[in-house]
Order: sequence, then C-alpha cells, then structure tokens
Amino acid sequence: MSKHLKFIEVVSSGQSDLIMFPELSLTGYEPELAKELAIYSQDERLTPLQEISDKKNLIVGAGLPTKKDDNLFISMVIFQPGKERITYSKQYLYPTEKDIFTPGNTSCVIPFDEANTIAPAICYELSNEEHAAHAHKMNANIYMASVLNSVNGVDADIEKLSKIASTYKMITFMSNYIGTSGGYECAGKSSIWNQEGELIAQFDSQTEGILIYDTLSKSVDTIRTIV
Repeated sequence: MSKHLKFIEVVSSGQSDLIMFPELSLTGYEPELAKELAIYSQDERLTPLQEISDKKNLIVGAGLPTKKDDNLFISMVIFQPGKERITYSKQYLYPTEKDIFTPGNTSCVIPFDEANTIAPAICYELSNEEHAAHAHKMNANIYMASVLNSVNGVDADIEKLSKIASTYKMITFMSNYIGTSGGYECAGKSSIWNQEGELIAQFDSQTEGILIYDTLSKSVDTIRTIV
C-alpha cells in the first residue's frame, strides 16, 4: 500500500481528481493465493486509502481480491472523499479465473463531474462487447480499464480499447503492470485514447509512472518513475 500512497501524493500535488491502479494492484495478480489474500472491502487495513482520499479530495480505485461468504472476487475498491467505499467486482472472468473466483453481478459507473461519468473495467471485461456497450448505456463517456496484460496479449487489447473509444465516443484508459506478476511478463504500455480511438499517450514496456489527462483542456502530462 505504501507505493499507492506515494503515487496518490504525487498526483494530488498536481490537483488531479482521480487515480486508478492496475488489476489487483494491492496484492499483485496472484490467483492461486487469492483465498489467503482476500479481505472484506470494509477491512480497516484499507483505511489509509480512504483517509488520503478524504484529505486530498481525490477518487482512488485500487485492486485486490475480496470475499463475501464463501465467494472470492477480483475487485476494485473505489474510495471517494467523504463517501462510503464502492466495491466493483469483475463480471467477466478470464477462463483460468473461473475455478477460483465468482463473477460480480453489479455494474458500476462513477459520476465524476457535471460533464463526465466514468465506467471502470477490470482486464478481461474489455474483451466482452457487452461490458462497454452497457457502460455507454449508463451514459459513461470515460472508460478506464484496470488490467494485468502480458507481452503476449497487450497488442490485441490495445486494438480493442481503441475500438471501444471510437465506437462509443469514450475517452479510454489502460492502467497496466510492468515487470512480472502471477507468472506473467507484464507489458506496461499504460495508455490513453481520445474519443476517435486515436492513441494520445502511452508509456513503453519498462516505464513506471502516471499518465495524466485533463478533461477540460484535453491535454496530457506524464510523470515517470515514482521513488
């Protein structure tokens, strides 16, 4: 969590309003360890993220396995300043995840400001046309994909996200890992596409940092490598 807090401190100093991390960012993508890593979304160990959200007036989306009864979920816990946490759980599971996790059954959009509504997506969901179509029906105009994407799969998903952006006229983001996690060599290349599906910002496969998009000016900034 300490690295999450450092990232949040950096973006809040630039007056950002939202930050979203990759899939299962708090634990790493470790399905085989999910049962022992999973916690309840209201667990007090997540309190520092709520506190910094409140203090910095910043929405934070962080990933971790959550549990309810005997079920495990791939979740994003969304911390909003002065509000209760929202837990969005992955609805469309990758085939290898189906023996471990339960699909979520609740869609989610985040009212951001008067002009913008955000739809979160978790990795394999971007490969299911129904997910982006439903986000569009819910009046989302920003689509944020929190992923673990390997070097073998990233190019196909980049193409899919560009198509989502152009088809539904949504500003589209991908937040991905670098390095290794869960046995995968991760591809990096966190990206932003405009509403025409044009790539307007992308890190390389080795760079850790933050891509910043201004919804008013439509400008992009980058912060590379967080110590």
